[in-house]
Amino acid sequence: MRPAIVKIVVGFSAFVLVFFGLQRLLVPKYASDILHGGLIREYYRSGFDHDILFIGDCEVFANFSPIALWEEFGMTSFIRGTPQQLIWQSYYLLQDTLRFETPRVIVYNVLSMQYNEPQNEAYNRLTLDGMRWGMPKIRAISASMTEEEDWLSYIFPLLRFKDRWREIGAEDFRYFFRDPRVSVNGFVIRADVRPVGWIPAPAPRANYQFGDKAYAYLERITRLAATHDIPLILVKAPSPATPWPDRWNQQIVDFAHQHDLMYINFFDYIDDIGLDFNYHTFNAGLHLNVFGAEKLARFFGGILQETFDLPDRRGEAALAARWGEKADLYHRVVARQLAEIARYGTIKNLLVE
Repeated sequence: MRPAIVKIVVGFSAFVLVFFGLQRLLVPKYASDILHGGLIREYYRSGFDHDILFIGDCEVFANFSPIALWEEFGMTSFIRGTPQQLIWQSYYLLQDTLRFETPRVIVYNVLSMQYNEPQNEAYNRLTLDGMRWGMPKIRAISASMTEEEDWLSYIFPLLRFKDRWREIGAEDFRYFFRDPRVSVNGFVIRADVRPVGWIPAPAPRANYQFGDKAYAYLERITRLAATHDIPLILVKAPSPATPWPDRWNQQIVDFAHQHDLMYINFFDYIDDIGLDFNYHTFNAGLHLNVFGAEKLARFFGGILQETFDLPDRRGEAALAARWGEKADLYHRVVARQLAEIARYGTIKNLLVE
């Protein structure tokens, strides 16, 4: 090889190395702030083989405990949830998941039906940046981008976070070669308690009709599940502080009836679940804490077992060993958080490590 060509190759290689090294350093690690940005990428190292797939917004990753489903019923599950996950993002996440496995049941939380257009780049990033590249991610980006966003910054996140050098801290170096772990199978553990207080009445809306785009993607989720012969369940998590007007609820009831789907508004079953919002929420009724999420999982698991005859897989040795490790980690994190609350009055570390 000629010296000039060697110089070009070496120079280009050095540029690529520096570029991607800087990108890795500057992209947020989601280790101490906005941990939810790390949720989507955790799926790809989960081991797959999940009986139940949850998709949706914060009302899935905070309200259902996969470990409770495993320990009570022997069901395996993963939650592919993120804050303000828009319904078209849920659809493409479902497409993405089906590249790797075929769950026995799909569960979609319907709160995001209220959004008919792209909302916010920051929330988009929490869902889209963690997806593996493929057509589902490409289509999700196209459907989600606001007018202020550009495609190139999703391909090269350094272009979006280049000014973050002022905020570089110890965690950026600590997690340079590995990602922090923020969940157990997509569930974000919170053992603290903040009871429901006074909840103001939501402001009335001029229009309670869900939008055409939201309905179109709900139809697409329904068809995709049917194409793979997977039962789809629509749910609304029991969150008293989250507005869910009767007119929204009725539209989901009607859609479920028209498409022969199961729809469960868990707020109708508070007493059956055993929830007490003086003890089972960590943020005044927006989401359940781990103890409330375990109760909801046990209640829902009974419905899943009865309706779909899901098998108890605790007798599968290799699977049981893997889920035993997940359960041990889960219980260690809960114990650690309770110890921190007792000592400091708050949780100091929300990571799962």
